[in-house]
Amino acid sequence: MVHGRLPLLSRATSSPTSLGPRAAPLLWTVRAEVTVGDTVEVNSDDVSVEPEASKGGGETVGSDVSPSPKPNDATRTLHGRAPLLTSYDVIDKTNVADALNEVLPAFGVNVADIEYLWGYYKGRQPILLREKPVRPEINNRIVENHAQEIVAFKLGYQLAEPLQYTCRKADGEGYDEHSKDVNELNTLMYAEDKEAGDRDLFEWMLVAGTACRMVLARAGEDEDGCAPFELFALDPRKSGVVRKTGYRDDVAFGFIVGTRPRTCETFYTVYTDKFMYEVENGRVVASCAHTYGSCPIVEYKLNNARMGVFEPVLPLLDAIDKAESDRINGIEQTVQCLMKFINVDISKEDFKEIMEVGGIKLESREGRPGDVDILRNDLDQTQTQITKDDMYQAVLNICGMPNRSTGSASADTGAAVLLRDGWTLAESHAKSYELQMKRSERDALRVVLSICRQSASCDIDLRIRDIELKFNRRNYENILTKAQTFTTLMQSKMLDPEVVFQVSGLFTDPEAAWTATQKWLDEKASEAPALPEQNTTDDNGNIGHQAGQPELGGDGAASAEEA
Repeated sequence: MVHGRLPLLSRATSSPTSLGPRAAPLLWTVRAEVTVGDTVEVNSDDVSVEPEASKGGGETVGSDVSPSPKPNDATRTLHGRAPLLTSYDVIDKTNVADALNEVLPAFGVNVADIEYLWGYYKGRQPILLREKPVRPEINNRIVENHAQEIVAFKLGYQLAEPLQYTCRKADGEGYDEHSKDVNELNTLMYAEDKEAGDRDLFEWMLVAGTACRMVLARAGEDEDGCAPFELFALDPRKSGVVRKTGYRDDVAFGFIVGTRPRTCETFYTVYTDKFMYEVENGRVVASCAHTYGSCPIVEYKLNNARMGVFEPVLPLLDAIDKAESDRINGIEQTVQCLMKFINVDISKEDFKEIMEVGGIKLESREGRPGDVDILRNDLDQTQTQITKDDMYQAVLNICGMPNRSTGSASADTGAAVLLRDGWTLAESHAKSYELQMKRSERDALRVVLSICRQSASCDIDLRIRDIELKFNRRNYENILTKAQTFTTLMQSKMLDPEVVFQVSGLFTDPEAAWTATQKWLDEKASEAPALPEQNTTDDNGNIGHQAGQPELGGDGAASAEEA
């Protein structure tokens, strides 16, 4: 079974002041749990973190070993990631190491869960470790990777088009100036390839339920005209954001886990709103100040429970794998069924000869008739398929996935099809993800705008309230209905045209579309030729079309006088 390619990584690390995901530890041997009760050494495709062992009992932080042994293919139940909380109100050089040690146990548990979910997403599922005590030679292990199907659909549906920053018009004043700055901000995000970064970030959110993004100022001068900042989508197994206890839920600090290239010593790079610390062996070994104004590491949550998109249906996914594997086992056992000999004495050599020749000669005795038969107990494939379809339908309903196996009716309308086939449910889930992403995106924008204000090569002057995040998902679906709605509302003249632009759903950025339309109408009005004046009166008292009538000369004038 293949589970992806191993990345080509280096052990090199960078200085603490510029530490990012490129400088994090990259070649590690990880202790990853593949099943409940079994902790094995594996070579991970990506870096995974093994937190330091507790000083007292020597137990590895984050281990989740069940005290009672279970089968290797037992389903592991997960219930989201634990929030990282600290009791320290102010983080400084004197207590940053203690605050970090306070959250490492919970972080270790999260790392073990994320490692399991990431492997499950790649196809490393419990069915591959299944043991079959009866006829162990017939033991098919089939993985129907519906976890990958769910993540792929959500990823493509949510981010089919890149996220856009638009100008949020509050009172109409300064809109043109803000719109120019927002367009420049979108250009800088394009230069930083934010679209690909959003895709990587959202993939981690779907699998692990949480992800982290880091925003750093670009070091040195950039000759290619790129943005003054850099964006990084961090691995949640190597990074985390710690919040303060209390109702405000403020960010205390963010951290990245690293390792020394030669000594393999673990160290942590911690960012607060004003300082950066490097912690190793429980003490601060380096520190420096920064001017970002807030923590440059931002957490993105899929939901408040930090639960992955396929995490609630893990038992159903494992049951589907078992059902499909048992179906293949049933077919193979039917083909390789056992033979039953009644009143027939046969040796191993005779049986091998039977298998080669394909037939057997029997001699029946009086009172003891001989017989050879086949032991068959075929699996009911129809009932098995019904059970499997029921479990798969439950997976689709819980995860908010559209159903592609339903029939059609002649009376189906567009809205009815969307509701029946699950697209309305998928849209409601997507809107929920939008709200969570917008909250975190604003925190990342605060760092971006702070860097832009301090950069000499960037003249963007925006506030958070001037920017609105737009998802262009499904903007061109039902476009005919949207166009008809737009035309009907405009012709009714009962609403302000700007309101019609917003409620029709035809434009991803209604404000920009309305402003561009106004500009276009003004240009067309200035280019239109002036109409001739009507109902004018000349000096002789002629009205209407007689005014300005040319005088006749020659024969025409004479004939006019005679008339």
